[in-house]
Amino acid sequence: MAKYADLHVHTFYSDSTFSPEEVVGRAKEANLAAIAICDHDSIDGISPCMEAAERAGIEVIPGIEMTVEKEDAEAHILGYFIGWEDPGFRKILKELQETRVERIHKMVEKLKSHGVDVDATDVLKLSGRGSVGRLHLAQAIMKTGKFNRHREIFDKFIGFGKPCYVPNIKLSPKGAIELLLKVGGIPVLAHPYTVGKDEYIEEFVGYGLKGIEIYHSDHTNSMTKRYKEIAERYNLLLTGGSDCHGLNKSRVLIGSVKVPYELVEKLKEEAEKINDK
Repeated sequence: MAKYADLHVHTFYSDSTFSPEEVVGRAKEANLAAIAICDHDSIDGISPCMEAAERAGIEVIPGIEMTVEKEDAEAHILGYFIGWEDPGFRKILKELQETRVERIHKMVEKLKSHGVDVDATDVLKLSGRGSVGRLHLAQAIMKTGKFNRHREIFDKFIGFGKPCYVPNIKLSPKGAIELLLKVGGIPVLAHPYTVGKDEYIEEFVGYGLKGIEIYHSDHTNSMTKRYKEIAERYNLLLTGGSDCHGLNKSRVLIGSVKVPYELVEKLKEEAEKINDK
């Protein structure tokens, strides 16, 4: 019987509405053999997901999603099979999470000057124990009743380069990739179409990028084909996932993108190579 995985799933330790137990339950319903927990700048959901998954008979791959920036683009780098218990790594993540809080306060001030009145305290309440992000900010704005869709808020105010956007200057692409490699992780470019700058892929490969997320809930068949060709050109691993954020998107996405388990096996082989160096 064929086995499948969803290699991009979030919990409420970043910007999903799902607890680790709910994530595992949904994965079970979707008949997934494995899931990768990739919260934004947070590893707090990995251990509870592993505990719940052990009972459910599902494999959990420890992962993370890190935001990086260049002058004209924002990108997300996924890390698979990371050494998530590394003390130095945990210290850096704590600093990144503190920076995220500061960033929310700055964006709230900018929003007020554009006629959008939202309280930073409300945003932080929505994030709860998790790593706060722009999706939480969009949720808080929607609660004002002035907007109906997250996408509208990103497109008008808080998306990259929009008037209320505040740069995430903590990590460069080179810095994030090198950090992930240092803790034994496999750096993979997430949802490349949303970056909109394919010319940067070669640069990222030079820093040590190992793969591209070619299968994604926002990718059309033609996009998948294009990024598969790019991956083959640079001899990169292929990955894919739903990018499930629980109920924070228009529908529950977990399992909507299923990749063959053989891609997980190739990731494991690469992780062994990295850790043998």
